[in-house]
Amino acid sequence: MNISVVGSGAWGTALALLLLENGNDVTLWSHSEQERETIKRTGENPFLKGVPILKSITLTTDLSCVSDSDAVVMATPSYAVRETAKKLAPLISKKAIVISVAKGIEKGSSLRLSQVIEEELRGSNIVAALSGPSHAEEVGRGIPTACVAACIDIATAEWVQDLFMNERFRVYASSDIIGVELGAALKNVIALCAGCCDGMGYGDNTKAMLMTRGLTEMARIGEKMGGRKETFAGLAGMGDLIVTCCSQHSRNRRAGLLIGGGMEPQEAMKQVGAVVEGYYAAAAGVDLAKKCGVEIPITEATYNVLYNGAALRETFASLMMRDKKHEIEESWL
Repeated sequence: MNISVVGSGAWGTALALLLLENGNDVTLWSHSEQERETIKRTGENPFLKGVPILKSITLTTDLSCVSDSDAVVMATPSYAVRETAKKLAPLISKKAIVISVAKGIEKGSSLRLSQVIEEELRGSNIVAALSGPSHAEEVGRGIPTACVAACIDIATAEWVQDLFMNERFRVYASSDIIGVELGAALKNVIALCAGCCDGMGYGDNTKAMLMTRGLTEMARIGEKMGGRKETFAGLAGMGDLIVTCCSQHSRNRRAGLLIGGGMEPQEAMKQVGAVVEGYYAAAAGVDLAKKCGVEIPITEATYNVLYNGAALRETFASLMMRDKKHEIEESWL
């Protein structure tokens, strides 16, 4: 099949190589000529060092590459999804399945990324999502990984499953695109918070507490928004949360480490040197919780540290001293 991957960051590049390995004709689109030229000249992506880019991948800066594609993989950062989808609208083949692989919620609208794409394409194409515990650095190196392909139309989810799946990349199908996308976005907030705890010198007990209660918050919002709570116990929920909170590859955790060590949030974002999706997802999560009428104390606390200058240790202490609760009554299980 003819596949266009829109976005030549680490994740887009890793997926392009995977799709090429599966026997497809793959075009990788870069937003700038300099980015394309760097990949062509060095034979690797600077954000995916040590992973050779095969010459059989077509590199381009021309978005019209999508005009005869069977599938278009949207791999831009979340903040660029709407702008890119708007540019795609007059160019994309109506037969193409669009697969959103970015993890985030749109700032301002609080829309899931598949909803943003659908708005800009005016419903002309079926949109699916691919998500799960899948650091690009490991997928690019062929380390075994599992993800979830999700679409309201389960047949499309199964089509995406077949497109990506091979002996090193296992894919499960789901019709719960709401739960899958919200899990992908909201876990970034908890990972940033987990990094803060590591930076402050707290231990494994603290991280386990944050991850468990953070998962509860994710599921609360997800279920209220129409997702299935069991999705949050799967790869796109618990799985992605574990890897993002614990991995050295996680940009969100790295940003949290810096903040926990005393660095101002904005400076930490610059220091990481790539998009920290949890920063934007914290604001979107607070907006969604207000719309849904649910409590998300960890996400709200993280938002206050990131946006309102709240002191980190005092904020954490206030979380610990919230009113007493019954765990089972508060749980999504």
